[in-house]
Amino acid sequence: MRPISSKMTFFYKRVSPVIWFGGLLLLFVFALFSASPSKPFLIVVLLMAVFGYWFMKKVNFNLADAVLDAGDALVVRSGGQEERIALSDIKNVNYSPYMYPPQVTRRCGGTPCSATRSLSAHPSA
Repeated sequence: MRPISSKMTFFYKRVSPVIWFGGLLLLFVFALFSASPSKPFLIVVLLMAVFGYWFMKKVNFNLADAVLDAGDALVVRSGGQEERIALSDIKNVNYSPYMYPPQVTRRCGGTPCSATRSLSAHPSA
């Protein structure tokens, strides 16, 4: 089976949130323990954390871990589960080339793929 999802998915799903929230935590701690903590700065850092979580939930956390081409079907691995989806069961495929990184979202129409009705992945180059 040939992988059709990006090898960078692990970085986008696991590493980038750690870098983002770790950086915000460092900013928050340094500002909190400075000589005169600025309340507006602390509020902005907290708002950045909330916005960052919302954004990552919409863009990164819904990604499949791996998508493999099995000829007449796709094998999707996500969250420790593996699902085989026939190409005939896929109702719609959307490609978002202007996102960084580009994203492909597929939607199923039938019951065979009811566990993951909508699933996104980063395409491989």
